[in-house]
Amino acid sequence: MLYIIAVAGALLAANTLSLMIAGWRIRSRQDKTPSVAVRPPVSIVIPLCGIEQFSRETLESALILDWPDYEVIFCVADKADPIIGLAENTLRARPLANARILIGDDRISANPKLNNCVKGWSAAAHEWVVLADSNVLMPASYLARLMAAWRPDSGLVCSTPLGSRPSGFWAEVECAFLNTHQARWQYAGEALGFGFAQGKSMLWQKTILDAHGGIQALAAEIAEDAAATKLVNSMGLKVHLVAGPFEQPLGRRTFRELWARQSRWARLRRVTFPHFFAPEILLGVVPPLLLGLSAAVVSGTSLVTTTLAVLCTAYAPELILAARKHWHLSLLSLLAMVTRDVLQPAIWTRSWLRGSFDWRGNIMVIRSQESRLEGGVAEPIAGP
Repeated sequence: MLYIIAVAGALLAANTLSLMIAGWRIRSRQDKTPSVAVRPPVSIVIPLCGIEQFSRETLESALILDWPDYEVIFCVADKADPIIGLAENTLRARPLANARILIGDDRISANPKLNNCVKGWSAAAHEWVVLADSNVLMPASYLARLMAAWRPDSGLVCSTPLGSRPSGFWAEVECAFLNTHQARWQYAGEALGFGFAQGKSMLWQKTILDAHGGIQALAAEIAEDAAATKLVNSMGLKVHLVAGPFEQPLGRRTFRELWARQSRWARLRRVTFPHFFAPEILLGVVPPLLLGLSAAVVSGTSLVTTTLAVLCTAYAPELILAARKHWHLSLLSLLAMVTRDVLQPAIWTRSWLRGSFDWRGNIMVIRSQESRLEGGVAEPIAGP
């Protein structure tokens, strides 16, 4: 029984320690913009596909940044995509001299997002290039915060998504996944020397990536951020994170959308970093709670008291982190965190099974660690 209690305690201690490290490492959203001594010209490449709830706002945010010289290149694969009209209207409403839309698709990989970025990377005029997802809400200090995070040993600077503006319970659960779970562990890992790229916002030095295969090198893995992590590490450089993550407004989410997205990310992590993914089954409240309840049954301790003790130990620091960093919190946040942790074992188990998913109209089938294109449809092969 003492062994069971010790393991449960160790899991809860690791959870608390990760929250403390993340709290130390992450700056609040309300902190002032970091000073940057040199402000070089920057190219921002943004792949677009379809119209989302906050598309107009996120597109506009890229055109009003506080930076003396930058260009924005919107990339669209399909000339019939309705996002083109919205992007054109946004450029008229928020004119930026160095902003344009490029249309076309370069099939270099099974990753449609990466394919869409190729033309933008080739057209980028500057040494510093940001690859940014279209659903990132860029603050005016966006480029300053990315550049401030660059260090002498950096090969890449990126940001995790910070969920905001959820509408409905399942969007609250999405916030619980993105913020105090995924962002927390990613920042804690980076602080301990295990930096992983995140494809939401990636700042590159163009000459460095071009010297190691260019943007085509990111096709080495089904997920471009996994390929980026391995490539940067192979150079003897590190992936660093911005001081505070950038917002991704969520809007409404359904359970099906949440399940599909989290399952997709889990399967990609399992394929690209299996040795880091396997221990994820130990994260969350479920393992220490089951161990604690087992010890309580053996010792005759109250199950209700044990449950409350474990839940308080697990979630009080998490709620404190969100409050101190001014992240989204609501009356549903605690229930959303519990729901997230209940779902995690099922998502982890699902990730080991063969399966397919739809990524913006591309049916992607995971079967092995290689990928291929069949009949014009991206078909990654990423599992047994």
